[in-house]
Amino acid sequence: MSEKVFYIKTFGCQMNERDSEIIAQSLAGKGYIEGMDLDDADLVILNTCSIRAKAEQKVMSLLGYLRKNKRANPALKICVAGCVAQQEGDRIIDRMSHVDLVIGTQNIYNIAELLVKADREGSVVATDLKDQYDIPNLLPSSDSDPDQNNTLFRKFVTIMQGCNNYCTYCVVPYTRGREVSRKHNDITDEVKALVNEGVKEITLLGQNVNSYGKTNEVHPANNKYSFSDLLHDVAEIQGLKRLRFTTSNPKDLTEELMVCFRDIDILCPQFHLPVQAGSDSVLKRMNRKYSVADYLDKVDKLREFCPDIALTTDIIVGFPGETEDDFAGTMQLLETVRYHGSFSFKYSDRPGTRASTFDKKLQIEESVKSRRLSRFQARQDEISLERNREYIGKIKNVMIEECSEKGVRGRTDTNHIVHLPCPTKLPVPGSFIDVKIVHAGNHSLRGEIV
Repeated sequence: MSEKVFYIKTFGCQMNERDSEIIAQSLAGKGYIEGMDLDDADLVILNTCSIRAKAEQKVMSLLGYLRKNKRANPALKICVAGCVAQQEGDRIIDRMSHVDLVIGTQNIYNIAELLVKADREGSVVATDLKDQYDIPNLLPSSDSDPDQNNTLFRKFVTIMQGCNNYCTYCVVPYTRGREVSRKHNDITDEVKALVNEGVKEITLLGQNVNSYGKTNEVHPANNKYSFSDLLHDVAEIQGLKRLRFTTSNPKDLTEELMVCFRDIDILCPQFHLPVQAGSDSVLKRMNRKYSVADYLDKVDKLREFCPDIALTTDIIVGFPGETEDDFAGTMQLLETVRYHGSFSFKYSDRPGTRASTFDKKLQIEESVKSRRLSRFQARQDEISLERNREYIGKIKNVMIEECSEKGVRGRTDTNHIVHLPCPTKLPVPGSFIDVKIVHAGNHSLRGEIV
């Protein structure tokens, strides 16, 4: 087979980014090479996200653009992968007949074979979901390209797929299926291989990492093997300098996991703990299964074990039925926790979720959602700046990410971006240097090399 060029456009979260890496690795083993130009590719893959309507709209717009490319080059193959593919299935082909392959979240490992099938039979839709399956063990290749989005010194490693929580606003259980955890040896083997290639920082990925190992056997000798056990095992891998994970549901946050922030030296003191709302009535309608008081108790306990931990969160404003008092509770939560940062969004119905079937009388007007979101984000920006100013004068160990004659950019263990003046000798990306923080902005810090 002659070499063909593929191009991947990734939408959405870190899980999608990691899935794109898996797709690229699978195709590379079948004679494809990755290109950086959509218009010059023989195969275009859109790896999609359906968490928010805007991302889905971008996908459909890009598919419309690709129609003319297909007319100009009938041999061009177009593939839609990821959550929109899983959710829409045949409807994508109905709307966009020039699409050759629609491939769901559990089928990405078979993309090369499915492309052959599409070449032989015409448009193929592969969106079956299984409650139990073995996640294939794809060890990284030794010819990784440092110019790709995920650099050689920092990588994502998937530890589980799917979710069993069924939050009423969320499509994940429907687009990624039920929770399935990878075997612990497959995970540690992948991390070892990455570290041998020079990776310094690993982020373990799952829709709810706290549930790792609860729904299928991951360790043949330990049927109670937990996410905390996995963190300890990964942290012991020689050569790994930093360890992170995302994301967690507060209802499953155990003291065993909290203690890891105290006891594991390379576990970064940064935790993304999505609360979604500061009102018990809203949390109940969201099916989050914890109260505001429960959440705050866990935040207090976390800070007992790791006083310097940097906390971030997710917030949805304008969830159906959210009153002004409910929103005031969210603002009060922000004042109480004082997050270092947050991702905040206006609620929008997602197809197939329980919240999309709620009484339309509960829907919040767009103007109200926009006003609440602006108010929340403005206060979060103020608090983020105040939090960031707490680092001024401190010495932080920074991992260098980008270097040029214009300056140097790195990242602290608390996940803060640090900008540095250009030194006489440029540091190597992936190296670590001590930096004194001299200035703080809303979203980044500025430092001087010690």
